[in-house]
Amino acid sequence: MSVAHGIKLLGVLGAGQMGTGIALVSALRAKVPVLLHDKSKDQVSRGLTLVDKLLAKDVAKGRLQPSEAQEARIRIRTVDTLEDMREVDMVIEAVSEDVDLKRTIFRSFAEKLKQDAILATNTSSISITKIAAAVLPDGVSAASEQGQAATGRVVGLHFFNPVPVMKLIELISAVQTSSETLDRARAFAVACGKEVATSKDVPGFVSNALLMPFINEAIMCLEKGTATRDDIDKTFRLGMNHPMGPLQLADFIGLDTCLAIQRTLYTGTSDSKYRPSILLERMVDAQWLGKKSGRGFYEYSNE
Repeated sequence: MSVAHGIKLLGVLGAGQMGTGIALVSALRAKVPVLLHDKSKDQVSRGLTLVDKLLAKDVAKGRLQPSEAQEARIRIRTVDTLEDMREVDMVIEAVSEDVDLKRTIFRSFAEKLKQDAILATNTSSISITKIAAAVLPDGVSAASEQGQAATGRVVGLHFFNPVPVMKLIELISAVQTSSETLDRARAFAVACGKEVATSKDVPGFVSNALLMPFINEAIMCLEKGTATRDDIDKTFRLGMNHPMGPLQLADFIGLDTCLAIQRTLYTGTSDSKYRPSILLERMVDAQWLGKKSGRGFYEYSNE
């Protein structure tokens, strides 16, 4: 039996590449009005410029009619504060991989948004259960009806980058997530034109529990001098038919994000196989973060 997602107004917190992409597919494919918020006005401006660029590109290539692009763009509005999102039916958080930051944000969601709004996180590795615990009201038992209602509306919706292109959403249930929240989140993901894969709430879920150790091992190969950057990436592009090699992929993800996820895997499992590469840590120390900073394992013009 199909379940209606019931999302008539969506909030997106974070106007970086992920948040902007989520806002765009929600407005374009699910045809849902979106309120976009970021504490940085410059980031909001850059995000909207990216939306305009992507829509114009789709129109130029005949993938969209001009009227469709215009309608999608009109559905995306920016707001200055979280209080301006108080009437959303669902909010999706898309900020950096920092558990304390996310828990603080979700505490604010619980305080400022309506009590039946779905609270979704785009985290790619952090425990949904730990994030959900942050919305439990002070003095309320987690096992009580009120406590279960509060935490049961938290869910993981992990979009993949670039959001308008990648077909998958990883759906993760916290220990507390209600079946209704899970079903509605799945229905919304489908409405965005995505395929859905489900994962238990374990460090890295399915995607990054497999991908990040692979990238980390590739960086260690470079660090040890086993092969050059180009030969490592060539091996996987031409030998395994990957669209890009692991070092180039790390640049596109962002080396700071790769490091944050790898640290989450390491601390969440206490397994030495997840220890981050020293070279990865040093590159992040140097602010060589990949494509977004203009330099990582490769150099980029960022024009």
